[in-house]
Amino acid sequence: MAATVEEEDAGALALSTSLDPYGQLIKMLMPRALCIAIYDRMGMPLWASDGCEGPDLLQFIEEALNSTRGGDPDPSERDGFARSWDGDTAYTFILREGSELLGIVSLSSRDGSSGSRPFGVLQGMLRPALQVLAREFVNQYSIGDLQKHLTEKDGDLELLMEAAGSDAGVNANEFEQVTQASVASLDCAFGALLIPERSIAIVYSADALKRRSYTEILERVHRHLFGWAQVQRRTLVLNKAPAANSPFGAIAFKILACPIRHGDQHIAGMLVLFRPLSGPDFHARQVRIVEMMTRKVSYVLQNAYDSSGLLTRPAFEHRALAALRERSGPNQHCVAYVDVDGLHLVNENHGMHVGDDVLARIAESMRTVLPPNVTASRISGDRFAVFFPATALEAARESLKQLQHQVTETDCSHDGKRVEMSFSVGLATVPDSKYPLTHALATAEMACKAAKEQGRGCIEIHRAAARIATPPPPESPTVPTLTTAVAPAAAVSRPDDRAILSTLRQAIANDRFRMEAQPIIQVGAKGAPKRFELLLRMLDETGQTVAPGKFFAAAERNLLATDIDRWVLQYGLEILSSAAPILQGMGAHFSINLSGQSLGDETFPAYLESRLHEYELPPSLLSFEITETAAVANIVRAETLIRRLQDLGHDMALDDFGRGLSSLSYLKQLSVTDLKIDGSLIRDLAGNSRSQATVTAIVELARSAKLRTTAESVETEGILAAVSQLGVDFGQGFAIGRPQPLEGVLQELLRSANGVSKPSASRVASRY
Repeated sequence: MAATVEEEDAGALALSTSLDPYGQLIKMLMPRALCIAIYDRMGMPLWASDGCEGPDLLQFIEEALNSTRGGDPDPSERDGFARSWDGDTAYTFILREGSELLGIVSLSSRDGSSGSRPFGVLQGMLRPALQVLAREFVNQYSIGDLQKHLTEKDGDLELLMEAAGSDAGVNANEFEQVTQASVASLDCAFGALLIPERSIAIVYSADALKRRSYTEILERVHRHLFGWAQVQRRTLVLNKAPAANSPFGAIAFKILACPIRHGDQHIAGMLVLFRPLSGPDFHARQVRIVEMMTRKVSYVLQNAYDSSGLLTRPAFEHRALAALRERSGPNQHCVAYVDVDGLHLVNENHGMHVGDDVLARIAESMRTVLPPNVTASRISGDRFAVFFPATALEAARESLKQLQHQVTETDCSHDGKRVEMSFSVGLATVPDSKYPLTHALATAEMACKAAKEQGRGCIEIHRAAARIATPPPPESPTVPTLTTAVAPAAAVSRPDDRAILSTLRQAIANDRFRMEAQPIIQVGAKGAPKRFELLLRMLDETGQTVAPGKFFAAAERNLLATDIDRWVLQYGLEILSSAAPILQGMGAHFSINLSGQSLGDETFPAYLESRLHEYELPPSLLSFEITETAAVANIVRAETLIRRLQDLGHDMALDDFGRGLSSLSYLKQLSVTDLKIDGSLIRDLAGNSRSQATVTAIVELARSAKLRTTAESVETEGILAAVSQLGVDFGQGFAIGRPQPLEGVLQELLRSANGVSKPSASRVASRY
């Protein structure tokens, strides 16, 4: 693991976030680099890769600093330079914003047989990483400069900043502390922090007995204050008694109201302070203090909270890890993984805006029902995480049951129809390990999947030696404790599997499956789709279709998933081989999913390879997909299987990318050719700026690694337009095409090929 270098020099950059992700990204893009180092604008080292070999890079850092200090640098070396010696080359990249130096990245590598690579080539390869690193420097310098200015200019401001905290998302009550510190330090009767779009309204007074009357005063004037701020867009200072006919004439207070800006234009809220008319005036220094504090609040809003009013995932992890570092004694911490039930059905039946309303109502319930010391975050589209500090599992479960009751009782309707709201929960303790939060979230996610399989609104607890499945009372009786030896949820058979297992085994034995194909289009291209993903459907005894969600989880729990994969592979290869030359000639392509259980089966890779050799399909006709979660759980075997398939010429896609917990860190180990972006990031893409930023980052990362991207769950024309604007390569979803029987898809493709008749596909299909 790379190490961050700490410096006490006052001119050095005091980072509030680690540069390790940026260093690791550069390392992934330059795997053969001998040494990679990141420096701030003072030349102080901030990050270095492990085991740096070769000469010291400091001489090149000093050369870069001298070139910036000496006025206008050599135009050809303004962005950096390369220096070679004895078969090695050092590349120094200078990060700037305009004429201002931000930082320096330097790396060394051995020259190839044809010599060193040009500086411009490496700069192009690293440009996405250097750009995001430069933005990180800008943000951190802005924060650092603000804190330094506050500390140097005003002792009172130092107290306020100390109360507000130095890192967004770490302190449990940032906004309360800002309000309290402002009231106390500026000697006010009371104050309030109001942010309507986040449902934040904090009123504070040192005199608790008068807090109710102060709240009533605020209720009378806050709309007028907001109206004034929206029009004037500046701080309001009223040091004289307001005129009797003014909106503020009915209160006997001096007022200081400072808008909280979200971006350059939008007024998100305000910090308001009140002094008695007999008290001193608000003077210019205090106005500056409050304006600085509102900038801090604005920073926290933009970086620590999303549109739901809950913490962003990075802020959630930051706060939870801070609590874990402070752990003392036998206190047990818990993490819950929450997945909203049936949100895709709400989106399909009522529209995306109703789905957004469901998420907002659940987030609002989390803010109001959960205990004050609990931290909640929306970590992706319809999934939330909750951290319970110093809380036993049973106590955390009781809080979650109260939250479930609040959500199910909330009135939500559309066009006169009630919209059912519920969620399933996986609950786990935080282990004492090297990566405690990551492990706890992964375990809670597995428990949540098991809860989803039981139906709506279930809670499942995962322990190291046991899991207790607890459906919501009183509709269901208590479920007995299930005891396993730390087995994943997917490997535990359930009593209710018996009904489906008989049908499933008969389907495997009697070929009672049906294959469907869902089209995938190149975004922005015209013409009929020629790329498809193969999807499996099971037929019951009456011939009715059973979707994978009804049987595949039971198949995994009872170790039948590999048998299904073998059926899919045999059927898919045989039916495609009947028309392979024609399909290849017209550029058709099909992808087959492989389960995580098959990745863990030692015999499956040999079976897969033997079938591919037997049918000799053109590699361009067929590719494979594995989910990110399955790949991470079987990282070594996944890497081996991917390489074997690529040696045979087949592409490999990492499915559901972005849903897992360590996407970036594991991506460099898996030499996949495609990333399929998880539908939870795509469904709310059209109106969610944070989802857009996440998808943009994935697209930039994929481009730098020369990977293709596919957006899943493209369910509306608006989402398709957003996907196109963000530069995603391919799209898949109901707005593009629903799954259709594979035989019919092949017949349509063969019909479109001149001089080719369609019976071949039908003859093969008739065997099944």
